[in-house]
Amino acid sequence: MDIRKLQKIVVDALEDIKARDIEVLNTTKLTSLFDRVVIASGDSNRQTRALARNVQEKVRDAGGEVISVEGEETGEWVLVDLGDIVVHVMQPAVRAYYNLEELWATTPARRRKLLADEEASMESA
Repeated sequence: MDIRKLQKIVVDALEDIKARDIEVLNTTKLTSLFDRVVIASGDSNRQTRALARNVQEKVRDAGGEVISVEGEETGEWVLVDLGDIVVHVMQPAVRAYYNLEELWATTPARRRKLLADEEASMESA
């Protein structure tokens, strides 16, 4: 399935169940494992599980494949692996703690520079 079509299906499925703060990150230059990371928030365990289930259903209905799903037991952070897209549905506190947007939004060189700058500032303090 075309990556743009799959991305639209995922975002629409998340919007159907009122996911908040949906972000799509292009990771093609950062990793060869997948092309997109989609991150969304749900307000409760029940909503995060419903969001993840809706993504799975819509992708399967469109002829796509769901590789695996992790985290449905607790519902704090549910990961849906679609091959080319990895979907993270998280509760706001978990999302803020892990801050995946920052991890995936920078290139490796930029990330190394940020870490070096952070270490230098800690040493000078």
